[in-house]
Amino acid sequence: MSKLSVALTCLALSFCLIGNAFAAGKKKPNLVFILTDNHGAWTLGCYGNKDIRTPHLDQFAEEGMLFSRAMSSNPVCSPTRATFLTGLIPSQHGLHSFLDGKYMIGEEAYYTLEEFETLPEILDSEGYNCGLVGKWHLGANMEPQDGLDYWITMVKGSTRDFYKDPIIEDGEVKPTPKYMTDLWTEHGVKFIEQNKDKEEPFFLYLAYNGPYCLSPLLLEPSLNRHAEYYSDKYLPSFPRDMMHPWQHNNKDYHNNIVSIRRVAAEVSAVDDGVGTIMKALKDNGLDEDTLVVFAGDQGWMGGQNGFFGMGDHTRPFAAHDLMMQIPFLFRQPGTVATGECDHLVSNYDFLPSVLDFMGLENRIPEKPKLPGHSFAPILRGDEMEWVNEMGYEMENCRSFRTDDWKYVARRSPTGPSELYDMKGDPNERFNLFGQPEHAEIQEEMAGKLDNFFNTYADPKYDIWNGGGSKCRRLLPNEEKKKTK
Repeated sequence: MSKLSVALTCLALSFCLIGNAFAAGKKKPNLVFILTDNHGAWTLGCYGNKDIRTPHLDQFAEEGMLFSRAMSSNPVCSPTRATFLTGLIPSQHGLHSFLDGKYMIGEEAYYTLEEFETLPEILDSEGYNCGLVGKWHLGANMEPQDGLDYWITMVKGSTRDFYKDPIIEDGEVKPTPKYMTDLWTEHGVKFIEQNKDKEEPFFLYLAYNGPYCLSPLLLEPSLNRHAEYYSDKYLPSFPRDMMHPWQHNNKDYHNNIVSIRRVAAEVSAVDDGVGTIMKALKDNGLDEDTLVVFAGDQGWMGGQNGFFGMGDHTRPFAAHDLMMQIPFLFRQPGTVATGECDHLVSNYDFLPSVLDFMGLENRIPEKPKLPGHSFAPILRGDEMEWVNEMGYEMENCRSFRTDDWKYVARRSPTGPSELYDMKGDPNERFNLFGQPEHAEIQEEMAGKLDNFFNTYADPKYDIWNGGGSKCRRLLPNEEKKKTK
C-alpha cells in the first residue's frame, strides 16, 4: 500500500470515528405516545371513514406510517394499557379486565404493574423526563408511578361526564376545570414547553379518556364544538343492523342517532387535540426530534354485525376483528418512513418496537418472555420478515388469528367455539367450527392457540388453568380471584 493510500485510509477512519462520536453523543429522540379510549380504527378518515372529520390524524398518517391491521390483545382498557407499557399479555401481567376503583384510590389502592419493567420506568432510567397526562387506570392513581414526575390523571377509569368527573392534580382530588379532552391537550402542551430546552429528552404519555364510545353519556348530545356540525348528519359509516343476540350491554345505544352523533363529535375533538400537540412540537422546534405514536387502547364496534361496543359487552365474550382493531400511527419526519403497512401487528409488539427504534434495544425486557417482536425496521423503511399471527384473550375467551383464519375457543358451558375464513369471510359472518371439511385447519389453529398461551401465560395469572386475576371477573358463575 502506498503512503498516499495509507494517509487516505487513516483520514477515512478519522472521519468515521468522528461520525460515530457525534452519533454517540446525539440526544435521544423524544417520545409522545397518544392513546385514546374505546376507539375503533374505522372511525378515522385515514382508515376510510367518510363521515367523521379527522383532518389532523389524516395528515399525521400521510406524514408517517399507518398500520392497517393493528390489533389489541384484549378488548378492555386496563389490560390493554398494561400491555402497551409492559409488552405482556393479560395472562402474564394479571390484568384481565378493567380495574376496580378501590385499587386506584383509598386504602386498597396499589400499583398493579409494580413487578414489571415498564416503558416509563425504562425511559426514566435512561435519563428521560417523563410525564403522564390523562387516564391511568392501572392503580395507585394518587401518586406518580414509574418515574412519571409530571402527573395529572383521573380518579376513575370510566367516564360519565367530560365536564364534571373529578381529576387528580398535585396529589389532590379536584373538579375538572373544563372539557376533559381540552384539559389533557393543554397539559400536554404545557409539558412539552417545560421540557423543550432541557438537555434530557422527554417522554409524554398523553392518554385521552375520549372518545369513550360507551356509558350513559351516549344518551346525551355532545356539548363540544363539533356537536352542531353533526347534529343533522345521518353518518352511514355506522351500520344500522339488527342487534346481535350476544349483545349484553349497550343496548340503548344500538342504532341510536344521538349515540352515533355523540361518538362522531368526541372523535373529532380528540383529532383537534392531536393537531394542537403536533403544532406545539413544530412551534418549539421539536418536530424532527420527536417520535409521535397515536393508538387506541382497544377496538370498538358501532353497529357492524349487530354489535355495539367491545368484546366484554357481549355474552359470551366476543373476539370480532373490529373489537380488536386499533388505530396505530407512527410519525417522525426524516426518520419514520411514510406509507402503509398491512402486517398483522399487536399492541404487545409496541414496547419492543419503540425501544428498538429509539436505540434502546438493549433495554427490551427479557423476563418475562415477551410475546411480541420489534417492527422497528419497518418504521425505518427496511424490509423484514414478519409472521402474521396474534393472540387475544378476554377471561374465558381466547382467540388466535393468522392471515387466513381465526379460531376462537371458549370453555364449556359459556358458549360456542368459532372458526372463520378471514380471506373469504372478512366480516366473520359464517362460523365454520365443527364442519368436517375444515377439521384439519381447525386442529391446526387450535394447536397454534394452545402453543401461544402455553409458551407465554404465567400460571399465576393463567385463568384457563386455575390462575387468578388482579381484576374483578366479569363472567358470572366463575371463581373470582384477585391475586397481587
